[in-house]
Amino acid sequence: MIYRKLGTSDLDVSAICLGTMTWGVQNSEAEGHEQMDYAVGEGVNFFDTAEMYAVPPSAETYGKTESIIGTYFAKRKNRGKVILATKIAGNGLKWIHNGGDINRESITACVEASLKRLQTDYIDLYQLHWPNRGSYHFGQFWNYKIKNSSNEHEIENFTEVLETLQKLIAAGKIRHIGLSNETAWGTMRYLHLSETKALPRMQSIQNEYSLLYRAHEPDLMEISLREKIGLLAWSPLASGMITGKYANGARPTGTRWTLSTRYNQRDTPQAHAAVARYLEIANKHSLDVTQMAIAFVLSRPFVTSAIIGATSMEQLKTNIGAANLVLSNEVLNDIAAARRDFPIPY
Repeated sequence: MIYRKLGTSDLDVSAICLGTMTWGVQNSEAEGHEQMDYAVGEGVNFFDTAEMYAVPPSAETYGKTESIIGTYFAKRKNRGKVILATKIAGNGLKWIHNGGDINRESITACVEASLKRLQTDYIDLYQLHWPNRGSYHFGQFWNYKIKNSSNEHEIENFTEVLETLQKLIAAGKIRHIGLSNETAWGTMRYLHLSETKALPRMQSIQNEYSLLYRAHEPDLMEISLREKIGLLAWSPLASGMITGKYANGARPTGTRWTLSTRYNQRDTPQAHAAVARYLEIANKHSLDVTQMAIAFVLSRPFVTSAIIGATSMEQLKTNIGAANLVLSNEVLNDIAAARRDFPIPY
């Protein structure tokens, strides 16, 4: 396993991060425990979860994934082997802090609730799942609108958030902090406040990134590199689409695309055509397309870790095995040519 520095912190995290959001809906507690055992055995020391999980999000599944991780730690007594990341949900979900903003009150309450479910007394990386201002992720890329609020209002909230997190760090309840589904403006504002007001520093940014979705380039890419706030890439397989399992209208039973009733931004003719091209590239070079896709994400210099998720042990083993794959220049050139033909497929 490869390990990389988390921002400017003292933590070295595995290049493969174990995503957990299927545990509690698509996977049982026992299956979640089996996945964690295998991942730890393969050198994965980085788990990512969120209070919102399992998915699809609902009042009934809220907190289930954290609880499964908590029972794992209680049984295995191996909390110290894992760098644990979780997230506070942004606004909009009525069953989580009444659908309100991320602020002093919600952070304080949500950290305590996550600690209880996780059966631990500290969180290694606490992330803001999405900004109060909204996000261009989650299928909103083509319809993203800037919230009508003043810079002063937003910066006042950013400061309140950082001051609250500072107190929780001082109390030993969290170690480091990070962003998720954030913009270049929001990222730089947080970093500036940390520097000028001696407040905790955001160490990472968890945004969607894959062969099909490369919105992190070029602006956030430069911020990640120059400011040492590395990308934790979620959905490196575009919710499994890159494997080709949804080609030609296929909808395998129990998969994300059959369980979710939300608008599916990925299901476009251009995206399916792009997947077909990437499958051709993988076949041409005798590669597993899943491993090629994850290895590509890991080859980007601004990426700290790729967050993989699996509903079967076979998928998990394939995904983790991608850490050992180094793509040739020929493969990378073919990927670059495909990207020129399908720059923004969804």
